[in-house]
Amino acid sequence: MKNIFSILLLVIFYSVNAQNFKPYQFYNKKGKAIKAEKMVKQLSDYDVVFFGELHNNSIVHWLQLKVTEGLYDKKNKQITLGAEMFERDNQPQLNKYLAGKIEAKNLKDSVRLWNNYNTDYKPLVDFAKDKNLNFIATNIPRKYASQTAKEGLESLNKLSEKEKSYIAQLPINVTLDTPGYPEMKKMMGDHAEGTKVMNFISAQATKDATMAESILNNLQPGKTFIHYNGNFHSKEFGGIYWYIKQKNPNLKMAVISVFESEDDELKIPEKEYIPTDFNLIIPADMTKTY
Repeated sequence: MKNIFSILLLVIFYSVNAQNFKPYQFYNKKGKAIKAEKMVKQLSDYDVVFFGELHNNSIVHWLQLKVTEGLYDKKNKQITLGAEMFERDNQPQLNKYLAGKIEAKNLKDSVRLWNNYNTDYKPLVDFAKDKNLNFIATNIPRKYASQTAKEGLESLNKLSEKEKSYIAQLPINVTLDTPGYPEMKKMMGDHAEGTKVMNFISAQATKDATMAESILNNLQPGKTFIHYNGNFHSKEFGGIYWYIKQKNPNLKMAVISVFESEDDELKIPEKEYIPTDFNLIIPADMTKTY
């Protein structure tokens, strides 16, 4: 009897303490906690949804998949997927995989996949494949972004017409009015050369503008386009969001931003918190995947 009582105490102890382990919490723009199911229902009314991520956080990647599955149901299958992690010139190979014409091994050999593709992005691609959905490779080929960082935006004018087709229409407007870009300039430090700083920011702009154009080119009436990108590309309604707004201010777009918190209850952080439409709070001590 004594042993049974001890076991019951242990069960109660761990049950109570387990309730303190909170893996995530969504908040709306006004700072009110919101259930994921309710958020998904609201997202179904938007033309474009940006799901910002921390690339090495498995909780965020899992939530991207679950939100996508929920949105698929709420929209009666009418969704399109797209991601920063795939570059425009790799779209034909990605389409072949989605259509079942090549195997996963062939995709790996023909597409510049991120190192964490198998664990973090393959589930999303395979969801699109299984449900016969479009998955858009939205980003600029990295070599052109790298070229911009080294040689400046004007260097892109020397590319062939085919190469330019993988980039947003030139010239790309680069301005520090874009949310997030002044922060990049500050990160470079006061001693960085002006040209070097602007080349670096311009490289970021080529990515954001190209992803924005890719989304606009693949929007379909009645469908929600859900886009997965690093948090910086859409935080504070900047980056991709900002470039789309310049082209089509009437689109209804939602941003999910992600923040880390030291608080066990995952309350809204007191510092460096600028909310967007929906805000995902995750534990700062969550194990990183790389």
